Amino acid sequence: MLVLGIETSCDETGVALCDSEKGLLGHVLHSQIEVHAEYGGVVPELASRDHVRKTLPLIEQLLDQTGVQKQQIAGIAYTAGPGLVGALLVGAAIGRSLAWALQIPAIGVHHMEGHLLAPMLELDRPAFPFVALLVSGGHTQLIEVKGVGQYRMLGESLDDAAGEAFDKTAKLLGLPYPGGPELARLAESGDPERFRFPRPMTDRPGLDFSFSGLKTYALNTLQTEMEGLAEDGLRQQLRADISRAFEDAVVDTLVIKCRRAIKQTGAKTLVLAGGVSANRRLRASMQGVMQKAGGQAYYPRPELCTDNGAMIAYAGLQRLLAGQHEPLTFAARPRWPMTELASLV
Repeated sequence: MLVLGIETSCDETGVALCDSEKGLLGHVLHSQIEVHAEYGGVVPELASRDHVRKTLPLIEQLLDQTGVQKQQIAGIAYTAGPGLVGALLVGAAIGRSLAWALQIPAIGVHHMEGHLLAPMLELDRPAFPFVALLVSGGHTQLIEVKGVGQYRMLGESLDDAAGEAFDKTAKLLGLPYPGGPELARLAESGDPERFRFPRPMTDRPGLDFSFSGLKTYALNTLQTEMEGLAEDGLRQQLRADISRAFEDAVVDTLVIKCRRAIKQTGAKTLVLAGGVSANRRLRASMQGVMQKAGGQAYYPRPELCTDNGAMIAYAGLQRLLAGQHEPLTFAARPRWPMTELASLV
């Protein structure tokens, strides 16, 4: 079965073709960084309009690159939520309309399920059951996964997600948009010994997260240490040192919680997914945790960590193969708990 995946949940337009026998045939991604850069963050209305302009041309580009004809597509998967409602409706309307025109089934995919299943697109893929750490821009979640649709929430962020905290802290430091990757790059030149930031909620039991206070701690440190620094070089080094302390605090917190989750569930497999899972320090730390536990950590290639059509195509393929599909009407779900998803078993 050949499925077209469409991802338009936020500020990236992604389309992909995934085949049940041949795997991922191709994917194309358009980033809206230039659209939102001057505002320092995503402007929902601008995001929606850019999806309107880009989605169909990207689909045509993908078909040309792969040599696939529209008539060969057997199903269409589109992101139905969570995300920005206007952006979601663009992909849902286009996906459902194409499916109607081609007389093929369509299905709305949960964005975070797409991230969770993204490592399945690799040759070295995890097997069920496993524990998944989902760390995207708007979500930080620990989930016990027994199969597609069989999810038990172990813990999640009570305020800012890790990705949000990265972006907001980067903005406080005066770094350009998108801030998270910029902060991680700057942290490479930071002194790991100069500052030590708190590891929030690690001094109490449980698997929930809280990263909102870290950005305030970073801001207070910046304001205190910046006084009296006249040289640009010293100011830049201060930002680098704060970036390193912030990144270390986030990574250590995620590692501590994952270690607890592995011990609590007895799992030997850990999946990392979402944009923050591309962080090199986080990957190296998680590999160390799983090696000590006698297990293994899995994650998708960096280009499939951020939002993309490939993960939506794959997740949709699994559900379409199981006979699930949407009626002619469609809807977007800006908020959509993963625990509400139907199991394939």
